[in-house]
Amino acid sequence: MAGHSHWAGIKHKKGRQDKERAKLFSKLSREITVAAKLGSSDPESNPRLRSAIQLAKGSNMPKDNIDRAIKKSNVGTTENYTSLRYEGFGPHNVAFIIETLTDNKNRSASNIRKILQKNGGRLGENGSASHLFKNCGVIKIKKTSIKENDALDIALGAGAEDIQTDNNYHEIYCKKEDFYKVKTELEKKIQDIIYADIEWRPLNYINLKQKQIDEIANIVFELSEDDDVQKTFLNCKVKS
Repeated sequence: MAGHSHWAGIKHKKGRQDKERAKLFSKLSREITVAAKLGSSDPESNPRLRSAIQLAKGSNMPKDNIDRAIKKSNVGTTENYTSLRYEGFGPHNVAFIIETLTDNKNRSASNIRKILQKNGGRLGENGSASHLFKNCGVIKIKKTSIKENDALDIALGAGAEDIQTDNNYHEIYCKKEDFYKVKTELEKKIQDIIYADIEWRPLNYINLKQKQIDEIANIVFELSEDDDVQKTFLNCKVKS
C-alpha cells in the first residue's frame, strides 16, 4: 500500500506539473500570436515577437508549438486580444500590478477582483499602485559569458541605464521605450542573453514574515491560474 501511495503521489505531482506547463505554454503562445499579428511574422524584423520567442524557448516550449503560434497569426480568427493592466493591493498592503492579454476585459476585471477580495485584497484604479514601481526593460546575461566591465561598456553603449551582477548573471536595466533598441544592440555583440522583457520593478520592497509571504504567494498562484493573466508584479519578494 505504501508503494501504491508513493506512486499515486508521483502521478499527482507529475499531473500537476503537466497542467502548469500546458497553461504556461498557452499563455506564451497567445503572446507570440499577438506579437506576430501586430507586426511581422519574422522575428528578425519584429522585436516583440523575438522577445516572445526567447521567453518561450527559455521555458522549454517546443519549437513546433512556437511555429504553430506564429502561423495562427495569419489565420482569419475572431479572437481580438487586448493588453490591459490592472492594479490593486493584497493583504499587508502589498501592491500588485497584473498584466493581461484578454478578449473580454469585463471577465478579466471580474476574475482578478474576486481573487484579490477573496484573499483580503482589493482591486484599485489605474495609478493606485504603479507609482510604487518603475516600468523598465530587464535583460539578463550569463555571468560566465562576459566580464562585468565588458558587459557594462556594451550595455551603456547600447543605451542602457545600469547593470547589476550576482552569482549567476549580469542584469541590465534600460528605459521601457529603449528596450527593443538596447536589446537589439546587445544581441549583435552578446550571445548568451537568457532573459529579456519589460517589467514593473518596485522602488522599494516590503518586508514580510514567512506566513505573510505564503498568503501573498497563494494570491500569485491563483492569478497565474487565470488564462487572461500574463504577468504579475508585486513589491515584496515571493519565492517561486
